[in-house]
Amino acid sequence: MSRTYTPGLKVLHHSAVRKTRQLPMKGEVHLSVGDDVQPHDVVASTHIPGNVHMINAAIQLNVEPENVPECMVVKIDEPVKKGQMIAESKGIFGFFKSKVTSIIDGTLGNVSGVTGQIILNEPPIPIEVDAYTSGKVVEVIPEEGLVVETDAAIIQGILGISGENRGDICIISENSDEELTADLINESHKDKIIVGGSFISLNAFKKAIEMKVSAVVVGGFNYTDITHLLGYNLGVAITGSEDIHTTLVITEGFGKIAMANRTFNLLKEHDGDFAAINGSTQIRAGVIRPEVVIPLPNSSGDAVEFDETGVSTDVGSLVRVIRAPYFGQVGTVSGLPAPLVKMESETMVRVAEIEFADGTVKTIPRANLEMILTD
Repeated sequence: MSRTYTPGLKVLHHSAVRKTRQLPMKGEVHLSVGDDVQPHDVVASTHIPGNVHMINAAIQLNVEPENVPECMVVKIDEPVKKGQMIAESKGIFGFFKSKVTSIIDGTLGNVSGVTGQIILNEPPIPIEVDAYTSGKVVEVIPEEGLVVETDAAIIQGILGISGENRGDICIISENSDEELTADLINESHKDKIIVGGSFISLNAFKKAIEMKVSAVVVGGFNYTDITHLLGYNLGVAITGSEDIHTTLVITEGFGKIAMANRTFNLLKEHDGDFAAINGSTQIRAGVIRPEVVIPLPNSSGDAVEFDETGVSTDVGSLVRVIRAPYFGQVGTVSGLPAPLVKMESETMVRVAEIEFADGTVKTIPRANLEMILTD
């Protein structure tokens, strides 16, 4: 039987989900293998150096650079307060002394007898990494972080904006092809993950931000609205660091595209349940997909595990088209012809025959397909 290897997109009712929680630099890990964690538990922490400030003490003291160290009245690594005197010249016969005061709260980092500069360091900035989701620690990365495993339902999207958030799922749209409009969003949705159907406009999403909604999950969003929202062209999608309180996850694509029924129904099953969500997206090598993770604390039975490095598509596989003219449509592979086929662009490519929900069958380049991994 003909097969093809295709990127996979997860829509799973019950899966063993592993999340690596890692510091940006070496620090301290607070838990051990086997420990149970909750989403807001701090699992690792560290400090990054604060900003550095330089003072030309030789000029301020009116002395030669080599004489600056002997004028210091505080020691290296000693804490200082803004406005505190940190150096003083000897003056003339004890008079006409000059002094240098600290311009920040911090510590004395260094004094140079070559340049006459004093270096002050702002306080270190604490960095904490939480567990993101409930589960159990299955691996510890010494001085860096750990891996949390949880039984969960998981839904991956096409594109996301902003990073991690959490909240209870709240289904707003009545069906998968209903638009999520601004009038449906109100104060009661603060800190919730609201789920719409086919689309959310820029104005409606701004309303969600104003109402301090934790996250929005919808089928589609306008590409040009992303530019207006961010203030710059997204370009090749690498997202997650945007300074936006509300995370956006698009499950289908750009424009008004009904959310796949399988995805919408899975979210609807968990209406009111807690979920962790992350809009971080990377399309190039080392693919990162936006996701909704719904922990299943009382799950029973075996969780489904997929190795995405060898996802194969064959007849009967559920796929989504990721390029025009059938962008966003979901169908089933009905055939995988072996010979190359000439497309309208005159290129010769391998294709798949896809049957859509309305019964039509279209021939589509295999590179334009993304497999939907389901349980």
